[in-house]
Amino acid sequence: MRFMMLMIPKGYETAAPGTMPDAKAVAAMMKYNQDLMAAGVLITLDGLHPPSMGARVSFAGGKPLVTDGPFTEAKDVLGGYWMIDVASRDEAIAWAKRCPASDNEIIEIRQVQEMADFPADVQEAAAGFETMQGNPSKG
Repeated sequence: MRFMMLMIPKGYETAAPGTMPDAKAVAAMMKYNQDLMAAGVLITLDGLHPPSMGARVSFAGGKPLVTDGPFTEAKDVLGGYWMIDVASRDEAIAWAKRCPASDNEIIEIRQVQEMADFPADVQEAAAGFETMQGNPSKG
């Protein structure tokens, strides 16, 4: 089962462009990341620049509208993520609990939808999706 663990740092929604984490916090997080890798559960991970450097595209009335960050209405924004492959939701939660997060950080855990989760008509409509994911042996 694949799970995405989403890091939600409070206050990041108003962080200035170029805001960087503390080196000591990064060192602790790297140890955690190495533990995920050593356990064979880590698929990928990345940190994200603050929303002040991003953009949102909305589609009100079917027309794309671009809004540059920061986003004043945002209260929870992503700071980064891990994609892990574990046996259960409980195991994903156990890994999240080991994260050296600070008092202002929350990790949201979301299971990734697998093709087998969908009914046959949806699987048929999504034919080729797994190849797009870079897994041609699955397609």
